[in-house]
Parts: sequence; structure tokens; C-alpha cells
Amino acid sequence: MDASRSDVLILGGGVIGLASALYLLNNGASVRVLEQGTPGCGSSHGNCGTITPSHAAPLAMPGMVGVALRSMLRSDAPLYLNPRFDGPRLRWLLGFARHCNWRDFEAAAKARAAILQRSRDLLDQLIGAEKLDCEFVQSGGLYVYRSAARLAADERHHAELLDRLGIAVQRLRGEEVQAIEPALKPGVQGGLLHPQDARLRPDRYVAELARRVLERGGVIETGARIERLQTDGPRIASVGTTGGDFSGERVLLALGAWSPLLGRQLGLRLPMQPGKGYSLTYSRPVRVPRYPLVLREAAVCVTTWDSGFRLGSTMEFSGYAQGLNRTRIDALRRSAAANLHEPEGPQLQEEWWGWRPMSVDEVPIIGPSTRWSNLHLATAHGMLGVSMSAATGELVAAQLGGTTPAFDPAPYAPARFGL
Repeated sequence: MDASRSDVLILGGGVIGLASALYLLNNGASVRVLEQGTPGCGSSHGNCGTITPSHAAPLAMPGMVGVALRSMLRSDAPLYLNPRFDGPRLRWLLGFARHCNWRDFEAAAKARAAILQRSRDLLDQLIGAEKLDCEFVQSGGLYVYRSAARLAADERHHAELLDRLGIAVQRLRGEEVQAIEPALKPGVQGGLLHPQDARLRPDRYVAELARRVLERGGVIETGARIERLQTDGPRIASVGTTGGDFSGERVLLALGAWSPLLGRQLGLRLPMQPGKGYSLTYSRPVRVPRYPLVLREAAVCVTTWDSGFRLGSTMEFSGYAQGLNRTRIDALRRSAAANLHEPEGPQLQEEWWGWRPMSVDEVPIIGPSTRWSNLHLATAHGMLGVSMSAATGELVAAQLGGTTPAFDPAPYAPARFGL
């Protein structure tokens, strides 16, 4: 057998590609992962590491387009749309706008909840069975409010939605929040506690997934940037990279925010845009939050691990523009300082940015291509790649192995976009 050929050739060594690789290996498939950098060097590396069934609600809801358009005037807004003209971004925004209605909101929330809850259940098993050392703590997660109006709005839209979906949420008064979370400055109006949420160190999680993939006999090609695709009729025959040519009986596209760029070579127009996020990682302060926090007015996430402390989030639509936006980084710092007694650790360890793969309907794209007979997709997980990773890996392995998935795969099918 050709040494460069495998049962499944996975394009992308982030959290989705590696979780899929591990589940496929556990099902008996041979696997090779192609990664342009090192495993998890993209948005898997610097995100906040929260596991969030609580994030079932999509951004797309009535009124959100107005919020996005007004953000063009404020480069430090939590959601920022760069005003520079960009054809693909404009097409994505128009598609996103079409989904800003309550019917699509409910459908997306149900689809997101199903994969989030399945992934949350699997994660305990995966971390335990594979002995993944990633600082996983079943901590719950806490939304914090300093605006009574924002709290009331979220109790109406966010908490009531979670009630309907069967995801636990507890409403707390301001004094109750202060009592359970003394790291917060006074002035909290209330909070929403999500007991099913958890946290882990995402760079450690991805490194541990990569370790297990290699130990199970998988191959990871690092520094293998994809340069060309060779097709043969309806099949992808081989993938040419800076590290050589490779082929697979099946090809899994798991390139996150880079997926649309490669998709163009196959005549696929993936309705996705990179949603740029930022984070600041510090050594651990003395007075750290007990819970992963979402500071709701600023949309900033705060996560504490034994090994460190991270501020993150913000959503910036600037296409594929690279580099740190200092205005966005400074906004993270200001928001943390307004809310926390110790908003920064003794040592700043990393300033980071990354592209989240945002689909136009905010539901991941997972399943077989309708256009290419041996292509499978697992992409567009938005801000929830880590949270959805285990269930995505399980679903991909079931679909490629011909077994019945644990949950309905229909809402995630590439066919909904003609892919």
C-alpha cells in the first residue's frame, strides 16, 4: 500500500481535525492529518477554553444587523464590523441578515444545543478514557450583569431559551453573585449561572489530542501547507502540500476559518467569514474568579486555570486581515478593570488573535459533500469549536464508518448550502 495514502486524510490539525482523527482511529480507520503549522496553532490555541452548553443561542436575532452596522462607528465595540468594502464579507452579512428572525433563531439554537449537550456528555468520557491532561474542571459558568436592562433582556431571550432546550440555568440576584464570586467589584445587578458549563486549558487539550492521535497510530504532517488539489472526476485524488503529496479514500475538510479559501479550489462557496477574536494570557493573580465569567455588557470572557489566567472574546469582522488590533486589546483590559478586583496577572504571557470560522446561519457544517464523492466537511463551529469537538469527532466517525449517529445529523448537512 502507498505509504502516503490513508483511509481518511484530514485537512486541518486544529481541535476539530484532531478530535475527528481520534474518534476515527478508535473506529479502526487509518488517519493522516495535514497541518500548515503545528497542531492547534489556530483558534484552538488562544480561546478561553470554556465548555458551554449555555451558548446554544446564536448571535443572529432580530435587531442584530442594526447593532452590527452601528458598530462600524466604534472600533472598540464588542461586535465590530470593519467598514472597508469586501465582496465576500458583504455577501456573508446579507446572508446573516436573512437569518436574523425568530424562526431561524429557534432552529439554530436547537441544532447548536443538540451538539453542545452531546459533546459535553462525551467530554468527561474522552478526557477520562484517553487520560488527557488539560486542566479540565466541571466548574459551571457565570454571566455577570451591571445593567438591569441587559439582565432583563437576557432573562427573556437567553434564559427562557435554555429552559425550553432543557439546559440548566439559575437566575441570581446581585448580592448572590457577589457572595459566590468575590473577585468581582461591587455594583453587580444580577447573574445567570450555568451549572453544566466547564473549563479546560485549550492549548493543552489540543496538544493532548495530538499526543493520543500519534500514540494510536495516526500520522500528523506538520508544516504541510496545502498548495494544490488533484481531482479525478467527482473524487479528490490527491492533496499537494509543501511536505509532499497525500491521498485518502475519504478526505475531511476541517480547516476552520481557512475552509472557504480551499473550498474555492473545489468550486465550493462556503458561506463563512473569519470572526476575529483576541485574548490576553497572564500568570495567575492572587484573587482569581472561581467561575469562568462572561462580563455581558462588554462580552468579555474571563477564565482561570491552575497554570494561568485569560481575558478573551470580542468579535471583529475584518475579513482575513492579520495582526493584533490594539484598540480591541485595550478594550479587553478596560472591561476587566471595570469588573474585577485583580483584572490582570503579575506577568503578561501572550497577546493573541485568531480567526473563528463563522457560518452564515451559525450552525456547523458537518457531513458529506453533495458535489465531491469522497469529501466530508467538519467546519464552521464559530466560537464553539472546543465545546463541540467531541461530538463532532463522534459524528464524523459514525458517518464515515457507516454507523448510526448518536444525534440527528440533518441540521448540520453541507447540502443545505449546496456543498
